[in-house]
Amino acid sequence: MAGTPRFLTLADVAEVLNTSSAQVYALVRRGDLPAIKIGGRGQWRVEGSVLEEYIQRMYTETAQFVDQHPFVEAEQDQPSEQV
Repeated sequence: MAGTPRFLTLADVAEVLNTSSAQVYALVRRGDLPAIKIGGRGQWRVEGSVLEEYIQRMYTETAQFVDQHPFVEAEQDQPSEQV
């Protein structure tokens, strides 16, 4: 872990998640993604291991969602019966 920083900026997290910094900030402010606020200017940092835990938690939650909401293909257009 020599080359990997322990803490990531919100921009770094956004890059890992392939999303915007604003979306990551929203995740942090909602408490979905634990982070710390450091310095007088209040810069946010996310610990790398916490980000990995978040990603694993999202995989689990997504799997549960998929189980509860199975994909159903649209029904084929069936000819209507004429009376």
